[in-house]
Amino acid sequence: MHISFHGAARNVTGSKHLISLDNGTNILLDCGMFQGMGEETDELNEHFGFNPADVDYLILSHAHIDHSGLIPRLVSQGFTGPIFCTAPTMDLSRILLMDSAKIQEQDAEFSNRNRKGRGEKPATPLYNEEDAIKAIRQFKIVEYNTDQPIADDVIINFSDAGHIIGSAAVHIEIKENGKSTRISFSGDVGRYDDLILRSPQRFPQADYILLESTYGDSLHKNAEAAEGVLKELIIQTCKIRKGKVIIPAFSVGRTQELLYLLNGLEEKGMLPDVKYYVDSPLSAKATAVVKSHQDELNRNVQKVMENDLDPFHFKNLTFIHDSVQSKALNTNPEPCVIISASGMAEAGRVKHHIRNNIGNDKNTILMVGYCEPKSLGGRLQSGQKIVHIFGDEYDVKAEIRSIRSMSAHGDYEDLLKFLDCQIPEKVKKIFLVHGEYDVQNSLKDRLIEKGFENVEIPDRHQKIELDN
Repeated sequence: MHISFHGAARNVTGSKHLISLDNGTNILLDCGMFQGMGEETDELNEHFGFNPADVDYLILSHAHIDHSGLIPRLVSQGFTGPIFCTAPTMDLSRILLMDSAKIQEQDAEFSNRNRKGRGEKPATPLYNEEDAIKAIRQFKIVEYNTDQPIADDVIINFSDAGHIIGSAAVHIEIKENGKSTRISFSGDVGRYDDLILRSPQRFPQADYILLESTYGDSLHKNAEAAEGVLKELIIQTCKIRKGKVIIPAFSVGRTQELLYLLNGLEEKGMLPDVKYYVDSPLSAKATAVVKSHQDELNRNVQKVMENDLDPFHFKNLTFIHDSVQSKALNTNPEPCVIISASGMAEAGRVKHHIRNNIGNDKNTILMVGYCEPKSLGGRLQSGQKIVHIFGDEYDVKAEIRSIRSMSAHGDYEDLLKFLDCQIPEKVKKIFLVHGEYDVQNSLKDRLIEKGFENVEIPDRHQKIELDN
């Protein structure tokens, strides 16, 4: 058998890894969209590097768009097999993929207005809502820690990865040529001190491991520090400077963590008395999904819920659904906090909020998660003083801040702890995926120090034979 890496290879987004057996069976791990890759993003998302019709099974680690976002395109181009995932992942994917399809169609429509005037060929969306609906029908639920045969001599098992609700590390046992091979794919590994979710679970000994490496060279500060920084930043911006705090946040995971932190401040009587807005219909739907899977929240949250039935809601919080209300926030001079998608500030309503507030030094733009370097969020984090938004140039006068401790990705200590259940000598090879190349090399050195002698960093579309 062999494995080929068609996304999240020496970069973070676009997770797609294809296991091909000697008997012709093809198993795809994730089918994610590339995000924040600059001008090459569209080209990367248009071409898989393999024939979708040749894929027999898709195993989805979790619902984030950089892991799930190209599933409807895979289906529209010929994939007809089952898509295995956890129940929360299916619930989240339903709303995320429908939202993504709408965005694809709107972007194509907007682009075609300009193309028509230039006499250019019309652009077509990556997929449409019909493709997304068809894809969702192919989803099959697998419970955590349950062996699920998916084909002759192929069994999968999910363990909780602690990254977002429903996230799973995927473990595959393949019997081929009289031998058994165990392959584990981490998906995205969460934090062992996560505010909301359970810690990543231990998993059986593997022969090969695909390990994410987003923060493979970093250590996060503890989560308690984030609460204090958030409070002080809101006070400084909204109460003292009379400005706005704009927070780009992923609809799934990061938004709920922010709401939980703010709710905690209210419970302690420390929440700054200003208006708070979640300006993202998708975030509202995702928060409802999280609430519907309370059994997957950690013990601390469940204890809080004994006295607070909704730990994601607090005074002065408003969920914005209507686009007219969203636009009104930009003309309202009242100090406030606006949480809006997307997390990398590459699309969605938050991009408009940044455009309207970046030129005022009273305001703060707060980054609370990973951003691809070429994305708007990444450019702001890097300290650029002039940025382009919707084709126009803007001076960066607003304060740019980051809270790195809020990442849902484990740091290198979390990643090493994730592997504590493995005997290094029995792991034939670790493949580092889902990370920038220099970060991966740093993690590779740490893994070798821990006794994992064979660590490889595959390039995009690279095919590697597995010794079974």
